[in-house]
Amino acid sequence: MAGWRHSIHPPRESLAATVTEDEQAASGRHFARLQQLLADDALIPAGPTPGPIDTGVAVFEAASEEAARRLMDADPAIAERFARRGLRPSQVSLLRGRD
Repeated sequence: MAGWRHSIHPPRESLAATVTEDEQAASGRHFARLQQLLADDALIPAGPTPGPIDTGVAVFEAASEEAARRLMDADPAIAERFARRGLRPSQVSLLRGRD
């Protein structure tokens, strides 16, 4: 399985400071989706990079680029157009707890 880095870019800088109720609700659905990917053993790490430009990053495994795009496009933040996406191949060479 190949590794993929999914970046999530919000619609504006400092989203956390100006989040709307709809965006907050989408964020909850986005987080629940990440939790499901973790439970399905597809997600490796995920988390925000807070700051003036809030970005989220997730690294996951998928069989192909097409499968990775399907996973990414199913994310509520992307599907509901609360965020833009980015996708790049990624390789996890070292990870605590993994041989």
